[in-house]
Amino acid sequence: MDPTKVSPFAVEQSNILKWMDAYETGCKYNIAETCAASISLSDLSSFSESSSPQSPFFGSSIKLNYGAIRGSQTLRTNLANLYSSRSAEPLDPSNILITNGAIGANLLVFYALIGQGDHVICQYPTYQQLYSVPRRLGANVSLWHPRNEDDWEYDVSKLQELITPETKLLVINNPQNPTGAILSKQSLQSIIEIASKHNIVILSDEVYRPLFHGIGPLSSSFPPSMINLSYPLILTTGSLSKSYALAGIRVGWVASRSSDLVHRCSSARDYTTISVSQIDDHIASYALGPNVVHSLLARNIELAKTNLAILEIFINKQKEKGYCRWKKPIAGTTAFVKFLKGHKSVDDVQLCKMLHEMKGVLWVPGSECFGNGESEKGKPRDFSGYVRIGYCCETAVLKEGLEKVDEFIEEAWEKLSVAEDSAELLDGK
Repeated sequence: MDPTKVSPFAVEQSNILKWMDAYETGCKYNIAETCAASISLSDLSSFSESSSPQSPFFGSSIKLNYGAIRGSQTLRTNLANLYSSRSAEPLDPSNILITNGAIGANLLVFYALIGQGDHVICQYPTYQQLYSVPRRLGANVSLWHPRNEDDWEYDVSKLQELITPETKLLVINNPQNPTGAILSKQSLQSIIEIASKHNIVILSDEVYRPLFHGIGPLSSSFPPSMINLSYPLILTTGSLSKSYALAGIRVGWVASRSSDLVHRCSSARDYTTISVSQIDDHIASYALGPNVVHSLLARNIELAKTNLAILEIFINKQKEKGYCRWKKPIAGTTAFVKFLKGHKSVDDVQLCKMLHEMKGVLWVPGSECFGNGESEKGKPRDFSGYVRIGYCCETAVLKEGLEKVDEFIEEAWEKLSVAEDSAELLDGK
């Protein structure tokens, strides 16, 4: 692969179908969306627990200059307080940089830390940016595959085998897109133990944190933010888009306990971002303030629980027919579901396309958007038969959309092809 060429981002602009760009605006039932159902500013105001709540709207008398370069002190303090709430060591607000979404935060880390000839290890499957951008910057990338697709768990010993003398960065996504699985606290500690032996920086994309709905903080496996574990060479990224239902304000961040890593990112940021919008910063500060954030998150966690229960009923119905299998998500907003005909994978691209055309339902094909849309000669394509379902949309949309999928299965299931490169599955797995 030529490291100077990057593939188009599969989820936003896939190699073949330009999936989301082509179908998102024209669908009737968007159950591919990865954000908790979006809220308005009026909705946001209603979450305030203050007896005299302030408005999230930006004051009309404030001059619209660039604002604080690194992000307002209020916003960074609110974020630092959230990181510090479960840590014995408070995080200094100066160790947080505000960016244009998590996608801007991740790009900033790669731009600051990765160069030609470096080696990067990335958890897989995940959002394509996390491995394609390092390749674009000239790095060699190794993908850390799950042990199997039944539970999306990872063998840390396999991670050790991927390390080379040139390994500079390890990238994880926790909670994970598209599976909704997590790396447990024990796994994170093992990852740190390996990384520390080789002085490897860890980037933890935590954009779906803290949307945990199948595991609680009292569990011994509950994953803390990586920034609160005892290893200084960690950067975490996040945003207001997924767990906070505010994708429209385009606010993300990079945080680290390493002043050197923050400085390197800040220096690189001078060439990409002067500041984020003052209006966006103000709304984000309001949303993450102590009077609002807990009620906002409670709404989104309850939405995830309610909708996941609805999705589980649908999945179980299809499992009884032998049509699908999954590992139920325990965090985030997405599920990765494999559809089968007999013991072979359904052509997931055809499935999603027909479903959109016939019923107006939007799903994301797994092989196209999370398997690079390609297959090596003689090998099955990654994630054939899988679709990503976004279940944290409005509950009515999910219910109606799944009813339409039921209709589609009754009407068109026999018309679906199996994936051309689908291997026989043993024991239906």
